[in-house]
Amino acid sequence: MTLETIHATCVVIGSAGVLIRGSSGSGKSNLGEELVDRATARGRFAAFVSDDYCLGEAANGRLVVRPPEPLAGLWERRGEGIVRVCHEPAAIARLLVDLAPVGDIDRLPEAGIASERILGVALPVIRLPEGRESLDARRVLRWVFEGPPQLVEG
Repeated sequence: MTLETIHATCVVIGSAGVLIRGSSGSGKSNLGEELVDRATARGRFAAFVSDDYCLGEAANGRLVVRPPEPLAGLWERRGEGIVRVCHEPAAIARLLVDLAPVGDIDRLPEAGIASERILGVALPVIRLPEGRESLDARRVLRWVFEGPPQLVEG
């Protein structure tokens, strides 16, 4: 078993592990917390997995993500500090969220679902503007619960 470090935050919503990448201060932890709060408010299972860094491994065509032992159960709340949270020991990553400056995101991206390979496993990717956790959480939860958006072509 070879575990590799992934610079991302991870939460699990239902059965879907959601990896959240972005630069320092982009809102990875805030978005993760917003996702867990909103999903549980809807009566859905949601839990923290790992904040800021994860250990990942490919297993049977899936990306299994775990918290590094020293970070297990710890979550950063910017301006507040590090807090203890209940967490899951692992998740199967099913979606990758990339947080980026709004100017770096295409307003109308090309049709089709982007994907990226992490440790050889292809994950669908959605790019969202950093610092907009409330709007971003709605889009991520819609994706997890309803599937990718049906875009109008033309």
